Amino acid sequence: MIALQGKKAIVTGGAMGIGLATCRRLIKEGCEVTIWDLSEKDLDAAAKELKEAGGIVFPYRCDVADKNRVHELAVQARKDMGRVDILINNAGYVRHGMFWEQPVENAVKQMDVNVNALFYAIHEFLPEMMQRNSGHIVNVSSGVAVTSAPGLAAYTTSKWAVWGLTDVLRLEMMTVGKNGVKFTSVHPGNILTGMFEGFSLNFLGRLIAPPVKNHDIIAKGIVEKGLKKQRHLVVIPWQIYIGMMLRGLIPDFILGRMALMVGLGSCVKNYKGRKGYVHSTSENDPGKN
Repeated sequence: MIALQGKKAIVTGGAMGIGLATCRRLIKEGCEVTIWDLSEKDLDAAAKELKEAGGIVFPYRCDVADKNRVHELAVQARKDMGRVDILINNAGYVRHGMFWEQPVENAVKQMDVNVNALFYAIHEFLPEMMQRNSGHIVNVSSGVAVTSAPGLAAYTTSKWAVWGLTDVLRLEMMTVGKNGVKFTSVHPGNILTGMFEGFSLNFLGRLIAPPVKNHDIIAKGIVEKGLKKQRHLVVIPWQIYIGMMLRGLIPDFILGRMALMVGLGSCVKNYKGRKGYVHSTSENDPGKN
């Protein structure tokens, strides 16, 4: 079990949802935390809460898909905290609907935020972690990286990419003998509130893969299993592992029929998302970010 006391962490998308819940736990563990988020209002509220809880917090407004802004804030993080021991790539962006019904720009934007942003942030901090041979990068993927979700084509694609990136970087560190640099891929299932409110499976699907009640359950997995136990995969609920195993055991045409049987074909039918936020699809108002 790794102690986190005194560690310096960056959490992207850290002002709400999984990100904020993770920041709360990091503060309790004695970490200093830099938060990057698009919402200035939520940044201020998160920073106030965390500082009142005794945390050392550095909040900055950041579009993680902006390479220049990421570089600027990477330099600032070193000034604020001295070094970065932990990078948690949690910020995400989603647009729901069948792929052909949406402008292609929706798909490109999801790849920019969910994948390219990881390239920018990891490229800033990985070299110095390698030099020290210590550090931990956590990338938040998704349950849809295991079982594809119709209506979330670009999002699914991006989260498969996140898992692949995390896995190959872990192997690259092993290849060059930098075993002190750790990587964790996090795969949350359906969370009832927040960015994916309204996403749902049918009764059979919920029976097989129960929804996650709140963001702190995922945050606990990130901190306790990912960072402290240094697991390569954090999967919540554990039933998502079944999908991983079935993919290697069952022919694709049968697996596809099973996916539709549990309601994946209509999983976004009642999707609401997080109202008033540009990263969520419920209100496509760029001014509400």
